[in-house]
Amino acid sequence: MFSRDNLFGSRGQGQGPPPPNRQQAPPPNSAPARRPVEQRYTDRSPSRGYGQEEKGGYGGGYGAPPASGMPMGRGMQLRPAKSPDDRYTFGNLCAVSAQDIPPSSDGTDTYLLINGTYVLSARPLPSFPRGHISLNDPQRTWMGVALTDVVEAQAYDPFSQGPQSYMGTMDVEVGFAGKKSTEVPYDQDELGKAFVNTFRNQIFAPGQQLLMDFRSIPLKMSIKTVELVDMQSLSAPSGAAQQRRDPMARGILTPESGINFSKDARSPINLKGSNKRPAANSVVRPDFKFEDLGIGGLDKEFSDIFRRAFASRIFPPGLAEKIGIQHVRGILLYGPPGTGKTLIARQIGKMLNAREPKVINGPEVLNKFVGQSEENIRKLFADAEKEQKEKGDESGLHIIIFDELDAVCKQRGAGAGGGTGVGDSVVNQLLSKLDGVDQLNNILLIGMTNRKDMIDEALLRPGRLEVHMEISLPDESGRQQILKIHTTKMRENGKMADDVNLAELAKSTRNFSGAEINGLVKSASSFALQRHIKGGTVAALKDDVADMQIHMEDFLRALDEVHPLFGVSEEDLERAVEGGIIHYSPHIDKILKNGKDFINQVRTNTTPLLSVLLHGPRGSGKTALAARIAMDSEFPFIRLVRPVDMVGMNEIQKIQYLQKIFTDAYKSPCNALVLDNIELMVDWVPVGPRFSSAVLAAIKGMMENKPPKGRPLLILATTSERTILQQLQLNFMAHIPVPNVQTQQELAHIMQESGAFSAPDVQRAVGEIEQTTGGQKINVGVAKVLLGIQTAMQDPDRTGRFAEVIGEAVADAAVE
Repeated sequence: MFSRDNLFGSRGQGQGPPPPNRQQAPPPNSAPARRPVEQRYTDRSPSRGYGQEEKGGYGGGYGAPPASGMPMGRGMQLRPAKSPDDRYTFGNLCAVSAQDIPPSSDGTDTYLLINGTYVLSARPLPSFPRGHISLNDPQRTWMGVALTDVVEAQAYDPFSQGPQSYMGTMDVEVGFAGKKSTEVPYDQDELGKAFVNTFRNQIFAPGQQLLMDFRSIPLKMSIKTVELVDMQSLSAPSGAAQQRRDPMARGILTPESGINFSKDARSPINLKGSNKRPAANSVVRPDFKFEDLGIGGLDKEFSDIFRRAFASRIFPPGLAEKIGIQHVRGILLYGPPGTGKTLIARQIGKMLNAREPKVINGPEVLNKFVGQSEENIRKLFADAEKEQKEKGDESGLHIIIFDELDAVCKQRGAGAGGGTGVGDSVVNQLLSKLDGVDQLNNILLIGMTNRKDMIDEALLRPGRLEVHMEISLPDESGRQQILKIHTTKMRENGKMADDVNLAELAKSTRNFSGAEINGLVKSASSFALQRHIKGGTVAALKDDVADMQIHMEDFLRALDEVHPLFGVSEEDLERAVEGGIIHYSPHIDKILKNGKDFINQVRTNTTPLLSVLLHGPRGSGKTALAARIAMDSEFPFIRLVRPVDMVGMNEIQKIQYLQKIFTDAYKSPCNALVLDNIELMVDWVPVGPRFSSAVLAAIKGMMENKPPKGRPLLILATTSERTILQQLQLNFMAHIPVPNVQTQQELAHIMQESGAFSAPDVQRAVGEIEQTTGGQKINVGVAKVLLGIQTAMQDPDRTGRFAEVIGEAVADAAVE
């Protein structure tokens, strides 16, 4: 038997005689709440945990508040002392003086509540000094007390916390307690039986630490999580119990309680796999919870990653072998910048029950010396290969996090790495390590990139980076979670005013990534800080700086300063509709109504891809109407694409530019693209005629390519050459004609809406135009009418000047 004093290198007080063997007696009839226990456990004797049964060992009987001796609720102060002998040390028992706490009337151990938080089983010892309580080293570590401290002890009623006072299942981390160890794997079923026999009827809680002597080798146990059940659920657990890590979640250990063991990563202990217990060296900590990660808006993505990459590793190895499943060895996280790919990789280490993952940035692999880049790849897998050879299936999981994977894993043969072919060699080396001749089953490579299209295809197939997880822009609920995370300290310290509405901010931050929301919070903070800097100075602070608070106004000002990368190109759209839309004709109302119907058609995902062509004469207002329809949609992603944006680009650059815009348009729940003057994008000119067949083919393909599921796209294109588009076979699903200003009534309406003319001036101008043109037909684009108004306002006789300008425009239109 190993003495605690020998184990920890110190000698305790003199050992008293072992406690006498006591036959268990049923609880008194005055405690009806414990009668079921009398029927279930009073006929069983505890075991010492060494493989043999022994009556009256330190397993103890069913503990209960003493029927006499120490009244409930009355506490006493005791000074900690070392355990008197191994029975108390390895039995998780506390020795007390029989004069302080007399033996209970039924001969069972007494539950003591220490310092109002920790519950232990106490057994009176006649020779133990009065005013003391024995606590071994793990118990003192758990409670955070020293031998020089004084603790408050009182009797504890296990049923004071409600009917769920029994232990359903318990996750226990096990390791060697001292230098003595063995390489022989421990059978988990046998270890669990010994654990229950040794500590039966004791109370356990998360965080508790204890010692157990198993086959003459001291083991250190740490309680991770517990599941509490009531009496009816003991024999047939319903599965409704939840894992709890609260130190106040206490339960009584019974023979029906399930014990799941996991290996202490710092200990060399080996646990044999079981067909019914989870893997002992499970990569996932038993007390892991998703909410602890602090990853806002990515709950679904992280759950999917867990299901596909980690779920198979937490099940019993024997069961996994029977199913014939192989563990996933690679995950690829891709998506726009700032959406949380690297954050997920960082937080994965928090859920691991093993070594910290290796984190490497893609460019760090490359080296100027020949062969060194490939050597760096081999070094990443060296530890996993060594452990695989030594331990086989019992090897722990080695996680490698590879950031900016596209830097070194480009398509082979594309010239990556220069003329030396280093890039191709690095890809070849990585492929052979992931799924080569000697397969490693104890590795998980997590790659991250913004450019999935640049990565070699062989690396993306099953067996390598087979799980492809898109980390997209967060939705409204996700944005609210992210805002809560980034404002946690503000709220906890009272620096965020009550008028700040995070739900409203989440609605206003459409298409913001997590990084951009973080930037928004920083910007709002800067406005609040600016208020407390003395005017006319740069660094002098006001006296009320300690009362600084961030208000909703600060966040609203920050919204004008921080713009999302994949948001609405508001400046371009607002310039396109500068002056607003003048409803001078029923045709305008009909165009806007049709546009609204197309928006609803896309928003409801009835038509995931809808292309609409607005065609009409130059200056008729096609661009303004298309921009207004797009802005009225309030889609998260709206982009205006103009031929001027591609000035100076060759064909390949134009295709890449358009491809990137369409790819970006697949990242939001609803998307809209406005392609202005689409005939100019394909370099069409009437002289020749000439156009770019490569750009035309690219536009055709992208307009006909359906977006991913749940990412509908509305394409609004404008043209003044509908006939040419028909000849080029550039087809659209719907057409909206946009006419010119046709009648004198429509012209008069525009003049009145402009506010530049009085009613008599309008009548005079219309009359003069009719005299000049010799008719009532106008047929002039609204853009020319508005330009004529702006020109006329510079002349003293604005009415006459306007009639002259519009008269010339009408004459020119008649000639065309």
